[in-house]
Amino acid sequence: MRVAIIPARGGSQRIPRKNIKPFFGQPMIAYSIKAARESGCFDRVIVSTDDLEIADVAKQYGAEMPFIRPAGISDDHATTMDVIQHAASWLAESGGKLSYICCIYATAPFVRADKLAEGLESVTQPGVDYAFSATTFPFPIQRALKVTETGTVSMFMPEHQNIRSQDLEEAIHDAGQFYWGT
Repeated sequence: MRVAIIPARGGSQRIPRKNIKPFFGQPMIAYSIKAARESGCFDRVIVSTDDLEIADVAKQYGAEMPFIRPAGISDDHATTMDVIQHAASWLAESGGKLSYICCIYATAPFVRADKLAEGLESVTQPGVDYAFSATTFPFPIQRALKVTETGTVSMFMPEHQNIRSQDLEEAIHDAGQFYWGT
């Protein structure tokens, strides 16, 4: 079984209610649910939340809410891995045989169904254990600066100071949308 798990905690400190805040006419979480459903990749799309209002919104957009997330993994210190492991354990105990799990963040309104499908295609290749969305840094990371203890700045990689930016290696970073795993 291939499962999408969308973590959506109710108690965000920085942006209260962010998972269901309106974003261009829809609750933020709606975009992740729709992309998951449209991708055709999943047997089940599950939202893991501790919040009944988020659960109601998730159900309106076609996600399942088979459990309420326990308080022990619903605070500021809970990790995404804690949430995914809880959901995977719950599914296994309920008789589900998991082949692939995809964590899709509720706050990823630009996640696309075709990119989820590309991630699944990647993770099903021999020797590949995980896949995730990534994007390029807009500027060369080799030119990154840091503030020193004295308040001045210095380069992280001073050996690249005199190299033309077009000659520096392009770097990517996690786009924070989804993660596929086995």
